[in-house]
Amino acid sequence: MRRHLAVTAAAITAVLALAACEAEVTDTPDKPAATSDEKPSKDTGSDAEPAEDKETVAKVGDAITLTGFEDEKIAVTVVKTADPAQSKDEFFAPEPGNRWIGVQFQLTNTGKKAYQDSPTNGMQVADEQGQMFQSTFADITAGPSLSADVRLAPGAKALGWVVFDVPKDIKIEQVQVALNSGMADQTGQWQLK
Repeated sequence: MRRHLAVTAAAITAVLALAACEAEVTDTPDKPAATSDEKPSKDTGSDAEPAEDKETVAKVGDAITLTGFEDEKIAVTVVKTADPAQSKDEFFAPEPGNRWIGVQFQLTNTGKKAYQDSPTNGMQVADEQGQMFQSTFADITAGPSLSADVRLAPGAKALGWVVFDVPKDIKIEQVQVALNSGMADQTGQWQLK
């Protein structure tokens, strides 16, 4: 009976610990990338209604600062994309019926603690139907790959390409990143369309 109660108590504790972790997906950039059609607003003092706030969603060029398990702060920027991405090596290619998409990321340690991670484990892309695809190990002609073992002191940066193997006939609309090999509670999301 005691053993049964101990197992039950342990199970309840585990469930409560998991419930305490709140997953968050954010698509709000730290500072939106400027567009050429944006004009500064002027306050004319008239009774005109104020302009509505535009909903800002992160896109290529935007950074989202993510927090890790040990309060690491990493500003992740989707720098650019290559679709389709070309293999740098004649011996490696996408799976039959697939294409490669490359996404260049910049990671900047904006926190006060060192950051160590395998960031590609926490990166994925999604199509218009919500199908998600994980990263794959490949080198592409667009540029050097992001390291599989990133170690950044406060203020340091890492830049590189991550490759995703996706079906040829789908349109990729989003990319997601979570720290701590994808296990962190906070996920950043960027629109690619």
